[in-house]
Amino acid sequence: MVVQVCIGSACHLKGSYVVIQKLKSLIEEHNLGDFVELKSSFCLGECANGVSVKIDSQKVKTVLPKDVEKFFETEILGGLER
Repeated sequence: MVVQVCIGSACHLKGSYVVIQKLKSLIEEHNLGDFVELKSSFCLGECANGVSVKIDSQKVKTVLPKDVEKFFETEILGGLER
């Protein structure tokens, strides 16, 4: 699974660094380094809301720093179970 987090200007201002750090920590905490590749990306085209995050070829999702844990549980852990 490849998780891309936008680090473009708009997402940077909305907390992309915090999102990346939290995701990195959760991936390590759950020992998922062999299954989840965390990458940064410039502009995923969804600049209006929060930090843009894309998993593999899925539609871009908006993640706010306060919502990272829920996103991780539903989208990453949930995606690995499928």
